[in-house]
Amino acid sequence: MRLVIVGNGMAGSRLASEVRRRDKDIEITVFGAETTRPYNRVLLSNVLAGTAGAEQVRLPVHAEHLTARLGVTVTAIDREKRVVHAGDGTREPYDVLVLATGSEPVVPPVPGAGRAVAFRTMDDCERILAAAATASGAVVIGGGLLGVEAARGLAGRGLPVTLVHLAGHLMDRQLDAEAGLVLGEALAGLGVAVRTEAKVTAIHAHGVELATGEVLPGELVVLACGVRPVTGLARDAGLPVGRGVIVDDRLRTGDPRIYAIGECAQHDGTVYGLVAPAWEQAAVVADLVTGADETARYRGSRLVTRLKARSVELASMGEAHLSEDPSGAVEVVRFSHRARGIYRKLVIRQDRLVGAILLGEAPTVGTLTQLYDRGGPLPSDPAGLLFPGLDVATPADSPVRMPDSARVCECNNVTKGRIRACWEAGARDTAAVVEATRATTGCGSCRAAVEGIVGWLCEQEEVGA
Repeated sequence: MRLVIVGNGMAGSRLASEVRRRDKDIEITVFGAETTRPYNRVLLSNVLAGTAGAEQVRLPVHAEHLTARLGVTVTAIDREKRVVHAGDGTREPYDVLVLATGSEPVVPPVPGAGRAVAFRTMDDCERILAAAATASGAVVIGGGLLGVEAARGLAGRGLPVTLVHLAGHLMDRQLDAEAGLVLGEALAGLGVAVRTEAKVTAIHAHGVELATGEVLPGELVVLACGVRPVTGLARDAGLPVGRGVIVDDRLRTGDPRIYAIGECAQHDGTVYGLVAPAWEQAAVVADLVTGADETARYRGSRLVTRLKARSVELASMGEAHLSEDPSGAVEVVRFSHRARGIYRKLVIRQDRLVGAILLGEAPTVGTLTQLYDRGGPLPSDPAGLLFPGLDVATPADSPVRMPDSARVCECNNVTKGRIRACWEAGARDTAAVVEATRATTGCGSCRAAVEGIVGWLCEQEEVGA
């Protein structure tokens, strides 16, 4: 079988590895528009902040005998002949084709937009860092997840930063208004000036002009205005396209020989912009194309968003925007302490956690993520989930009481039991566990938990010795 993957990002490279793990003989060719080997795009904010280097965010590639066409774009698909045409004039035949073309940054249609730098790729990150070295100030346009991370990263380097957002509060897709306000105040305390309900009308050489006529100073302007799925290749090939390339539960497009995964795919009306769904989709397609599990299906993903910004802890999941329902169908448990940058909110329906926001120190974030992910029943008094010091019978984040079924790494679906099994098989430190399970290689927020479990296992061995 000849498998061609268009896209060498987090979805495409993962698919190649998943296929090779299941089948050593399939011929795999991957086209990547970027010239570098795949890296973890989620962790680019760490590179921007200076807490990680470029090599530290490279993705492990376990796809031997793979042909990687780096820096080569695919320009057309000939579905009848089952051939893709590349920008360098070559043609590559396929038996199965997978589109993992990802997304492209949205550039606002304002004068001077060409002076700004989008924050999307490693090259973008390097351009931003080079400009930051000589700039006297920066303006980040877009107060979503990526914009907040970019602003915090630049401020951490000592650069005066203004974060401009069109909506009424930051991260309005993941947070309610009060959480957005608390986040803005926390960022202000870290050197980021926040301007919400601010419309940018022009970008100048030394600043950004707002609709009010005010000019915010900043020689470096970073765009984090969202992304849109790259669907042109699929559309030109006559495949059904909505917001993304439309796929079924097998991740197949309108052509049964062509699949789509990751940020370019639209499943059941949803386009996912996070890494965990892309990797779940890659596993399903790998099962199907290799025959490892012909019953594999993708049923959608339960999203947990984690902010990766130094000194700001934030997790949001599910239907976090919901408010109390007068009928009692929806219950909201909320606590806010703005002076300390803390906001905690649980959204409960039929004794199940359907949404949560945890901003600031949140010792029970692991427990809540497990409850949300598994849909398990909540304790009779859910206040204990916000304040772990209360005497409420809740699962603990401690490795001692954490069940083996508890999912530690959401991005890679790694449970405590799997970590234990790897440890018992000889993976006696965190690096070895990461190599065996891929835990921590997604958003990276589970590293402390993985290290804690490995440390606890080592302590147990010493006690029993």
